[in-house]
Amino acid sequence: QLQASGGGLVQPGGSLRLSCAASGLILNEHGVGWFRQAPGKEREGVSCLNANDLHTYYAESVKGRFTISRDSNKNIVYLQMNSLKPEDTAVYYCATTPYYPCSNSGSDYEYWGQGTLVTVSS
Repeated sequence: QLQASGGGLVQPGGSLRLSCAASGLILNEHGVGWFRQAPGKEREGVSCLNANDLHTYYAESVKGRFTISRDSNKNIVYLQMNSLKPEDTAVYYCATTPYYPCSNSGSDYEYWGQGTLVTVSS
């Protein structure tokens, strides 16, 4: 089971750190991806991290602003989001994939957490 948390309301230019915590699942053994879905828009792959941490993916829209990382001891994957923009407003989801390298395609992911809402607004 996955649980995403850390969302909230932040002003443009601000930062948030999302957490994806796992129970009954060892995240080290899986690729982990972050996706988001804004109202009226399709789900978008934001970032992913391979099980061996040697490969990461970032959508062009978040490159240089978002960083994905893993804390193996805590069994958590983080998404650090800096320089947030109003267009980053969405529900963010984390998910695991057995595939290598990880991808931005939701169909490659098998376990999904519930979403956490990020709202970027002044």
